[in-house]
Amino acid sequence: MTRVEVRADGPPLIDGYRAAVGDMALRSLEGLARRLRGHRVVMVNSTATGGGVAEILHRLVRLMNELGVPTTWEVMPGDARFYAITKTIHNTLHGWPGTLSASDHEYFHEVNRRAAAALALDGDLVLIHDPQPAGLVLHRREPGQHWVWRCHIDLSSAEPDVWSFLAPIVGRYDAAVFSHISFVPSLDVPAYLVPPSIDPLSEKNRELSDDEMEGLLAPLGLPARRPWVTQVSRFDRIKDPVGVIEAFLVMRRREDAHLVLAGGSADDDPEGAEVLAEVRAKAGSRSDITIALLPPDAHLTINALQRRSSVVVQKSLREGFALTISEALWKRRAVAASAVGGIPLQVLHDRTGLLVRSVPGCAAAMTRLLRSPDLRRRLGIEGREHVRHNFLHPREARDYLAIFARLVSAAESRAA
Repeated sequence: MTRVEVRADGPPLIDGYRAAVGDMALRSLEGLARRLRGHRVVMVNSTATGGGVAEILHRLVRLMNELGVPTTWEVMPGDARFYAITKTIHNTLHGWPGTLSASDHEYFHEVNRRAAAALALDGDLVLIHDPQPAGLVLHRREPGQHWVWRCHIDLSSAEPDVWSFLAPIVGRYDAAVFSHISFVPSLDVPAYLVPPSIDPLSEKNRELSDDEMEGLLAPLGLPARRPWVTQVSRFDRIKDPVGVIEAFLVMRRREDAHLVLAGGSADDDPEGAEVLAEVRAKAGSRSDITIALLPPDAHLTINALQRRSSVVVQKSLREGFALTISEALWKRRAVAASAVGGIPLQVLHDRTGLLVRSVPGCAAAMTRLLRSPDLRRRLGIEGREHVRHNFLHPREARDYLAIFARLVSAAESRAA
């Protein structure tokens, strides 16, 4: 099966979002949805679990349907060879060295061609997420459809040869969407800016009682009397978990703390086990470092871990956005994060968190935050309000609906 069935468990999302962001924001969203009545949306990505895109789609698809815009979610099938190729594409678009061969190009198109025959792409508004399914537009676009490519990757340092392979494909779309203005390459189609968002109602972000947190965290065996410094990310070199350990060891000379590296891997990431082994080797047998390999559905555990941490770190080397930062800020946590990609949209230095640019800088930020409870409290309060106004799901849904409405209106004007 390629379709992800999104269940509507519990009360309507709209009611909960109204409480989180206010009535005015929801009325604007509902007004846009009314303009798209009679249209159908299909979302496509490469995995149903693991990674921020899948997390967003599980709730965004449900929200769109609640708003009266029928929306389905298709997951592109792939195999080990395809995922190795798309991992190279992902890394090189982020600026890491690497190349694609002519046979890689051919296999990428072959898998997209097969997927185009298997997926239900029958909506008139099709939103394709990231490079893996980008080639679908070459094989399944029908008259009257509007196709939008949504890039969650930082393209500001993209490897030119790999981008030159992808760019002509993106040029076949009606529009492209990016998380940050610095990610936008030269294109022949309109480009829009839509930062990602989190769900304040999800298990990962909802409020937890002290008893719930204690029960969730007990299996991890973390020390109760030491402050925790935590990074939650999949085990990926771009997330630099080894660099987090290096920064922690520098900080540890001055402050007593415990480091937690928590995460897992995505279905379409073949390098996760290799990176995890590197992290374990770097940590060695130290008792002040915990490496927690969590399953994709450990949302409540991540929630509790972020809430109980004194400092949340995101020391990425490249980053499209890093939803874990908005998650931590929503929980009023103090954040130290790299000044790369979409992170500075969330971390406004010395207002909602601290930006860092190196291992020593990360160590210094950890130290400063651990030594100042007042600073942690101030950053946490401002960080939550920043997320409330900018990085919750109703805003992202509104942005997508506005793009769709513009494409539909332009087509109607041409037809008149």
